[in-house]
Amino acid sequence: MTRDATATRARVLDAARARFGADGYDRTTIRAVAADAGVDPALVMRYFGGKDGLFTQAADLDLDLPDLAGTAVDDVPALLLERFVAVWERDATFMALLRASASSETAAARMREVFTSQVAPALAVVAVDQPDRRAALVASQVLGLAVARYLVRLPSLVDLETDDLLAWVGPVLLHHLTAPLPGGSPPATGSS
Repeated sequence: MTRDATATRARVLDAARARFGADGYDRTTIRAVAADAGVDPALVMRYFGGKDGLFTQAADLDLDLPDLAGTAVDDVPALLLERFVAVWERDATFMALLRASASSETAAARMREVFTSQVAPALAVVAVDQPDRRAALVASQVLGLAVARYLVRLPSLVDLETDDLLAWVGPVLLHHLTAPLPGGSPPATGSS
């Protein structure tokens, strides 16, 4: 019996990820997810408590960022972009979360949680100072790239190979991690 409940929950979550990814948060309904999963909507409500609960569990996202401790700061942009591109292209959860975060406070809060629990700590070990601010600037670049390439689908970005994308965007990420602070203040520690 437990095995069936576990399988059913997993099927509902898979259906929810696909539906949120395709339709966004606002247009996704419990009924549609239930139909996709082949279950009664009341079962979805019982397992997840409603659309917000379903979304929160469906948007459980592990970016699996590499440990950057001991990594030369010049190598960080390549490691980050390769990981983010892999997530964007292989995991519909991130795109569903990104798309939904524009119209749903629940999704936006979840995106902030991913940032504060995964991205900021990973970058803190390589940022020369003000790690939260520098991580936020890196995130702004990366999220903007994801929106333009995967949601808006700007042809000039969609056509770029990952290596070319790195060549264009990598220096900007490195700048955000190492550049002197505005006003001419040097970073607190040296950069490579």
